[in-house]
Amino acid sequence: MRSKKLCSAVKPIFVSFVTLLLASIAVPAQTQATKFKGLHTFKGSDGGSPMGVLVRDAAGNIYGTTIGGGTGKCSKMGCGTAFKLNKSGQQVWLYSFKGGNGLNPDAGLLRDAAGNLFGTTVYGGDTNCAPPEGCGTVFELDKTGKKGTVLHKFTGTPDGWFPEALLVEDPAGNLYGTTYLGGSSSLGAVFKIDKTGKETILHSFAGPPDGGGDGAFSYQGVIRDSAGNLYGVTDAGGAYGAGVVYERNARGKETLLYSFTGFSDGSGPNSVLLMDADGNLYGTTKGGGNGECGGTGCGVVFELSPHSDGSWTESTLYVFCSLASCTDGEEPLAGPLVRDSAGNLYGTTYFGGDIRLCNGSCGVVFKLDNAGKETVLHTFTGGADGAFPYAGLTIDGQGNLYGTTQGGGATCYTSYTCGVVFKITP
Repeated sequence: MRSKKLCSAVKPIFVSFVTLLLASIAVPAQTQATKFKGLHTFKGSDGGSPMGVLVRDAAGNIYGTTIGGGTGKCSKMGCGTAFKLNKSGQQVWLYSFKGGNGLNPDAGLLRDAAGNLFGTTVYGGDTNCAPPEGCGTVFELDKTGKKGTVLHKFTGTPDGWFPEALLVEDPAGNLYGTTYLGGSSSLGAVFKIDKTGKETILHSFAGPPDGGGDGAFSYQGVIRDSAGNLYGVTDAGGAYGAGVVYERNARGKETLLYSFTGFSDGSGPNSVLLMDADGNLYGTTKGGGNGECGGTGCGVVFELSPHSDGSWTESTLYVFCSLASCTDGEEPLAGPLVRDSAGNLYGTTYFGGDIRLCNGSCGVVFKLDNAGKETVLHTFTGGADGAFPYAGLTIDGQGNLYGTTQGGGATCYTSYTCGVVFKITP
């Protein structure tokens, strides 16, 4: 039984690099022969430590963010970047954050129909809030990557603090996301930014017990359906304190769709959700599922299915560390999962894999079929292929998968490794 390596609640800058030094559904995992290609290796000056999901355009160009690197002087590790790569992995442009315009873009980017890019930074902006780093920003980049605009600087309670959110957009161009802290109870909030940059707090999480079992601490943002309803998860709160899946409908009412118990159904959901054509929601939890990983569980893949009476049913699709030494993966994090036309799900785990290949195991890319059978598509070695995939995957029309690792690759920042962008052909 290996000890659990949890990320801290409010993630310090580059905290996960320390790891470089350092009974439910038990369908056996298999390893499938795939073609793995490292598209880009970060070296610090061109960015370092990507933690957000990638986005692609019709030409196959790839856009993303790194929490470190670039030309900013926030620390010796830089302030973070946004980047564009061509389909071969060559860098087309790089935008460097400097602190005032943001610091540590943790999530990926939203790309609109005109090619403009939108995102959040965990820190930076108004340094009167949580000095000296600031409480985070929402930003816009033009399609050339040359012009950046700060749309909003968070100011703390009752405004938000520390957005780690992947943004979504409605047809009118309004942006929606979440903050980990802030809101009226300082337990996180759902926000809206209009085209003029005006921010509105749509919901402040209250948490238990005074919140009546509301959620608390929403990391990864929301998704939006065609009716304008927003869906997301909180890492904590709910009836059992183990996190929730919630809906905020177009009329402004929040409903808790499911409270995790912390046991076989999972604990600590902090992934972006995926919705299918039937309205089913898919996500991951970083803990729960079994008693492994130091007794807190190693995480699960779950599904929530809606019913005509408004109720929802939760199903645990897979429990990680169902195999010895967690070769099937351990602790899925930011997500989102992606789904192919056959209904197979694909994702990453931050830890797990073959411990003989990496000091402490460096994560996997997995496939989960409709029968609940897990297949490991790639086990990271900590070398040129990378280590510790924090974010989920992007899938193209041919079924190729694209993702990032926070570590591995080239050495930079004197003693750390800066991560890679990779492609997997199943």
